[in-house]
Amino acid sequence: MIKKVSLLTALSVTAFSGWAQDSADSLVVTANRFEQPEKTVLAPTSVVTREDIERWQSTTVVDVMRRLPGVDTAQNGGMGQYSSLFIRGTNSSHVLILVDGIRLNQAGVTGASDLSQFPIALVQRIEYIRGPRSAVYGSDAIGGVVNIITTRAKDGTTLNAGVGSHGYQNYGGSTQQTLGETTRVTLAGDYTYTKGFDVVADGNNGGVPQTDRDGYMNKTIYGALEHAFSDQWSGFVRGYGYSNRTAYDAYYSPNALVDTRQLYSQTWDAGLRFNEDIFHSQLLSSYSHSKDFNYDPHLGRYDATATLDEIKQYNVQWTNSVDVGHGNIGAGIDWQKQSTEPNTNYVPNAYDIRNTGVYLTALQKFGDITLEGAARSDDNSQFGRHGTWQSSAGWEFIDGYRFIASYGTAYKAPNLGQLYGLYGNDHLDPEESKQWEGAFEGLTAGVNWRVSAYRNDVDNLIDFNNNLQEYYNVGKARIKGVEATASFDTGPVMHTVSYDYVDARNAATNQLLDRRAKQQVKYQLDTQIYDFDWSLTYHYLGTRYDTDFGTWPSQKVKMGGVSLWDVAVSYPVTSHLTVRGKIANLFDKDYETVYGYQTAGREYTLSGSYTF
Repeated sequence: MIKKVSLLTALSVTAFSGWAQDSADSLVVTANRFEQPEKTVLAPTSVVTREDIERWQSTTVVDVMRRLPGVDTAQNGGMGQYSSLFIRGTNSSHVLILVDGIRLNQAGVTGASDLSQFPIALVQRIEYIRGPRSAVYGSDAIGGVVNIITTRAKDGTTLNAGVGSHGYQNYGGSTQQTLGETTRVTLAGDYTYTKGFDVVADGNNGGVPQTDRDGYMNKTIYGALEHAFSDQWSGFVRGYGYSNRTAYDAYYSPNALVDTRQLYSQTWDAGLRFNEDIFHSQLLSSYSHSKDFNYDPHLGRYDATATLDEIKQYNVQWTNSVDVGHGNIGAGIDWQKQSTEPNTNYVPNAYDIRNTGVYLTALQKFGDITLEGAARSDDNSQFGRHGTWQSSAGWEFIDGYRFIASYGTAYKAPNLGQLYGLYGNDHLDPEESKQWEGAFEGLTAGVNWRVSAYRNDVDNLIDFNNNLQEYYNVGKARIKGVEATASFDTGPVMHTVSYDYVDARNAATNQLLDRRAKQQVKYQLDTQIYDFDWSLTYHYLGTRYDTDFGTWPSQKVKMGGVSLWDVAVSYPVTSHLTVRGKIANLFDKDYETVYGYQTAGREYTLSGSYTF
């Protein structure tokens, strides 16, 4: 008799049996690189599903992230414009962006990933961990980790279309089918376009004001093949690519107005999984290639005035975990190579950086005590070995109430531009951080809540020396903060609330760091009235400071706080067809997240999806 192989059995990874898992508790993999119930993660964690994205009717990844605790976003205008993501007051280069557990190859020589360029059509789930995670992942994970997951949860086909303000259009489709019982195929494509609006408010950003629309266009394609060879062994091949074109207001270049960005990105990965009772293992390799042009459209991408940021990235990961007692132990090896082409964004020659990391993670529960720890050693071809570690302890002192304490070290390696660029310095050391956090969490009268206080000291910050005309290690940041979150239901209404207080300062000058709001309040209300699903979002963005580059010398400017409201509604016309509508910035507030760049004002979108 031949035993049938189930794809679901082969692809699943059993959560360790030592935990009494609630069927409603989702599983996460990002915190410790092994699968565990979300409620067992000691670090503050948020999970966004595709259903959340559709309910909020978010059209960009930046819009999704700005709703989450600890996140502050800054963007040079509307859709597709350059964005920065600040987690708990750290720099935008201090957040590690993963796609399906693999480091996103988009930072290039700048060192910070721009999520405005990542297509939301690819996003099926986001796992977001706050706090240091370099002991698990290596460089960049000082403020936190964002893992974008592209794998669909279930089979089916979806066709979608939408229109909106500023000439916004979106058309897409995706299908996932299981062939027999052992093979699954996924295909998806998407097209997004907007005419945009003139993003420069008054020219005070130091650029060249242009009274034109600054639009955006994206084309995305995705494919995946998964196959179960047996109940223990399975494999997959996956690939996706996207092409983006963004118009912005020009910066000065002799004999040119450089005001267009063209980004080409492709990623391929393949993996082999083994699952046997308490042991789980995965071997994964990936290749990605990113070409990022900035140019004058009248002169073309290959004119002498254009710049090109071209990066190739190779990754190999071997991850393992074993269920032990009331917990799990994980260990693995990461290898990465990043290489540049000659004349990449002021890097005159071809260079590459190699990094090999070995890590160990553990989580164990002893009665009312939960302990978590991780340690990692990275061997980098540029600066040698670097070690990081972290530990956390949780004590459930009363049933349903827990105290958590944690400490962790993290680091950020210098990027290719800082090392080898026109003003580079190949003697740079990594930026390093130490973070302490204490938290209480519990369930009181139906309210799930958590209150955290943290401190993060970041040393060896890399800055630019105007006198020496090169990068150097000089800066130090001191960040203190409080984060409070709560979720509860009142009848058919679901409420999610967060409050953030962040005091992020330059430790030498005591000045507040740019573009970080000192206070934020976020409130999400979701409910169903008859067959209409309603979503109401409130966001208070507190006072921030920025730098006015339109003066000489540049000077600090204060940007006032603002209250923003979004409302979205959806209606299932049939069991297959759903129509949706949204008004963003309901009261048409005029505000900026980057000084000199205006935001969209009130926007409308209307969309529909058909599933079968």
